[in-house]
Amino acid sequence: MKNIYDITFSELETFFLNNGEKKYRASQTFLWLYEKRVKSFLEMNNLNDESLKLLTDNFSFPILTMINKQVSEDGTVKYLYKLKDGNYIETVIMRQNYGNSICVTSQVGCNMGCKFCASGKLKKIRDLEAGEMIAQVIESERDFAEKISNIVVMGIGEPFDNYDNTMRFIKNANHHKGLNIGARHITASTCGLVPKIKEFSEEKLQVNLAISLHASNDKLRDEIMPINRKYKLKDVVDAIKYYMTKSNRRITIEYILLKDINDQKEHAIELANVLKGLNVYVNLIPYNEIVEVSYKKSSTETLKNFQQTLIDNKINAIFRQELGSDIDAACGQLRSKTVKGERV
Repeated sequence: MKNIYDITFSELETFFLNNGEKKYRASQTFLWLYEKRVKSFLEMNNLNDESLKLLTDNFSFPILTMINKQVSEDGTVKYLYKLKDGNYIETVIMRQNYGNSICVTSQVGCNMGCKFCASGKLKKIRDLEAGEMIAQVIESERDFAEKISNIVVMGIGEPFDNYDNTMRFIKNANHHKGLNIGARHITASTCGLVPKIKEFSEEKLQVNLAISLHASNDKLRDEIMPINRKYKLKDVVDAIKYYMTKSNRRITIEYILLKDINDQKEHAIELANVLKGLNVYVNLIPYNEIVEVSYKKSSTETLKNFQQTLIDNKINAIFRQELGSDIDAACGQLRSKTVKGERV
């Protein structure tokens, strides 16, 4: 039975029409789902019996059970959720000066295998449904008791490896009768799945695109990001150019700095040359260490020098605010843990 939050507004209108009901039943249903946040079709008390039967016979509500909640010293909140099939995911809410931002997970595990990332230590078990992604926002916001104003699809998994569900999630998150999050307040991230970047270019969305580069040459990127063995830096740059011709929008380049690996001046110069002439800015991310690998965080001086070298070479570069590292909720640290901290 299909998750009701998987359905787009236009699909629900068509569903009601095809089953002899009025199109406006979709508006009523979405109001109950996204504004009133009901947990059962029986709570939708302005729908007639026929409409309720259609919904209960054809759709289900997502099952997302909160198993654990951790609160950081900086106000970041991390949730551990259990899915209907017994798998676990993590979702994070971050307090920002521009509002509350939620980091949504798109897969159980991840097959990209980036060497520095905790999420990739668990191989992909399955894709999340769009409705399970919507449920992360609804359930987290329900507990957080404050409005979520921004969404980043940067949790566990590679969103473009679950492309169709990610797009469906984004459309329901953005729809004015859905979560009603402005397109420019939604960011989709990818480690560089070139065909999907090009497909995304054709969506004609105002959603932000972030590309995780993390290296300034193919040899280094091959070592730390296996995806580069299939799609080289030149391929990624070509995809960026294609996206820009279609959208005329700026792209965020994510770059995690690993001590003595990719954080030297020559790497910054090399990166500037790769990005020269592109409408991008670089989001520099101090590394958040994990126990399985030996990578270390760069010194403050090295971080500043790297940024300044990019700026000197006409590349706009800023540092991402570090949030939630004390509860393993920062970039690259999500992995899905049980209450006792055991990895699942």
